Amino acid sequence: MNRKSPAHRRQGRRAAVAAGLVLAVGLGVSTQVSAQAAVGAPAKASTAAPQSVSGRSGQVVTRVADFYGAYIDAKGDYTDPDVTLATALRKHYLTPGFAKRLAAWEKKNGADGVLRAQNVPARWTVTDNGTMGHSHEVIVTLTFGSGKTTQKTKLFVLVERYNHISEIATTSAR
Repeated sequence: MNRKSPAHRRQGRRAAVAAGLVLAVGLGVSTQVSAQAAVGAPAKASTAAPQSVSGRSGQVVTRVADFYGAYIDAKGDYTDPDVTLATALRKHYLTPGFAKRLAAWEKKNGADGVLRAQNVPARWTVTDNGTMGHSHEVIVTLTFGSGKTTQKTKLFVLVERYNHISEIATTSAR
């Protein structure tokens, strides 16, 4: 494998994501890996303005975007998905009770419960949907496919007041 091969770049990206997760778990702060997850393919020369991704430590929307960006990146390589990283991300971001319910859902439905799908989306967006009592709801829109054959799935992610995901559903808790 040469230095410029896609596999070599993936290993470097995974190492950076894993190091960020270890640091985040150790320090208790949100990882800022969504920008890395958004940089999946080599940049093409264009006249468009450079893309930027930003976030804020402690902000619920940023936390959910960090989780989904890193999780999709870990799961997204069909030839060599990083199962260890995906598992560590779930352990770090999900409440233990929800993780058990999610595992039961996955067994019953034969799909990834975080993505509510058997495959990995090509794009995603994360939008604030406001507070609900002691929780906060965030909308994650996943886009599967490309070109004219795309399908969007909207997920409603409930984050408890201690910044752990306690529910992922296809309908709002509102």
